[in-house]
Amino acid sequence: MAVLVLVGVLALAVGGCVCVVWAARGGPRWARGVAHVTLAAGELVRRSQKGGHGGGGRGGDDDG
Repeated sequence: MAVLVLVGVLALAVGGCVCVVWAARGGPRWARGVAHVTLAAGELVRRSQKGGHGGGGRGGDDDG
């Protein structure tokens, strides 16, 4: 059962990434909506990791 849940999460993540690329190339409106949700979810995960672990122990923020 846990394997099915993980496969489902992986499928959603891959589908979201595909929609991000497709939307960047001028895809349909629904793909842009999915891309927006995917990027927002990624940002939430990134912020939750930074807040709980003091930067994730990577030694700094390399956003450049």
